[in-house]
Amino acid sequence: MTTLVTGSAGFIGFHLARRLLARGDEVVGLDDLNAYYDPALKAARLAILEREAGYRHAKIDLADREAVAAVFDEARPQVVVNLAAQAGVRYSLESPRTYVDSNVVGFLNILEGCRAVQPQNLVFASTSSVYGANGNLPFSVHNGANHPITLYAATKLANEAMAHSYAHLFGVPSTGFRFFTVYGPWGRPDMALFRFTEAILAGRPIDVYGEGKMQRDFTYVADIVDGLVAAIDRPAKVNPAWDPLKPDPATSGVAPWRVLNLGASQRVELMRYIQVLEEKLGRKATLNLLPMQPGDVARTEADVTETRLALDYAPSTPIEVGIGAFVDWYLDYYAVKA
Repeated sequence: MTTLVTGSAGFIGFHLARRLLARGDEVVGLDDLNAYYDPALKAARLAILEREAGYRHAKIDLADREAVAAVFDEARPQVVVNLAAQAGVRYSLESPRTYVDSNVVGFLNILEGCRAVQPQNLVFASTSSVYGANGNLPFSVHNGANHPITLYAATKLANEAMAHSYAHLFGVPSTGFRFFTVYGPWGRPDMALFRFTEAILAGRPIDVYGEGKMQRDFTYVADIVDGLVAAIDRPAKVNPAWDPLKPDPATSGVAPWRVLNLGASQRVELMRYIQVLEEKLGRKATLNLLPMQPGDVARTEADVTETRLALDYAPSTPIEVGIGAFVDWYLDYYAVKA
């Protein structure tokens, strides 16, 4: 099977591509290796993928309509997984047009590619940020997600709606995943775990927003990949029980489409997350306690009931194991000592 993975040199895309290659799939990766964060880290991930005989890479911008169309026409993928996006909640306050170009225009180019070649399945990344002002925890896909509080979240909510319309019009099964605070080896340098580790090892204070009281559903990257692979192998279907008078926002009666949560389904206070990191590094952090930033929410937690039912999804990695794996990778990759 040939799978097109966009964002293949990114954090989650890299791990997914490795998993697919390990099971014998062919992977066409699409990533422009932009400079939102250290391109050298992306290049290092890509170098590992390119050592595999089943991997081919296209270095193009997702917003380049003609280039994306050409990749679809040449690769003719059976499965498309869209993980490429302009990430980061806070950066959307500084550069909103970047998010529209990558996350909306770029995703439209993916949908048009699917329209042209009719793959068996489309899986794409959404985000837990779409729940926005919703305070009903744990977040359920059956509850509304109509009040995003950042442009990043709004673009991802747009992706869900766009995918539904194309699934209805052109019949390509589509699954959107709302990711919850993904972490692990080869993670992004702009994420808290990476920044905290770097600062602690350098003897610098770490900025702790929300005074460390925020709670997050920290999800290890291997658990995320488990869900993605399960969805690749089990495409969405039309929900025959869907009621147009009481429409379920997580499924559809007119399209093979669904949205699902991918999370550990456990709230962890940020301060506990930091304590585990201190234990794994064998060092204490100097904390610079700060108020919450614009666009932040106080708590997140995924209700993964529907994901379990649809995909036999069972996240299994506690933060003690996941943070330990990240620290081991970081110390090895950057050749530093704790």
